[in-house]
Amino acid sequence: MRLKKEFIEKISKKIIKSLLSKNLIIWEGDHDRLESIIRGIIVDDLMVEDHLNEEVKELLDSRTDEYERSMMDYG
Repeated sequence: MRLKKEFIEKISKKIIKSLLSKNLIIWEGDHDRLESIIRGIIVDDLMVEDHLNEEVKELLDSRTDEYERSMMDYG
């Protein structure tokens, strides 16, 4: 994951502030709980992206010999 925990927390707080100030959501519960939910969504999304990047890297690495034989540069 490329983002630090502190940055994700700042993003979550800004999202909450924006959504509430524009009346795009109604939240009657604790703001800490809402922030936790949003942080979880952001982290989950970043983990999916990291996993996909790792799969692509493994696929490309598994084809390195083929690329070298054909003089291709997958970079």
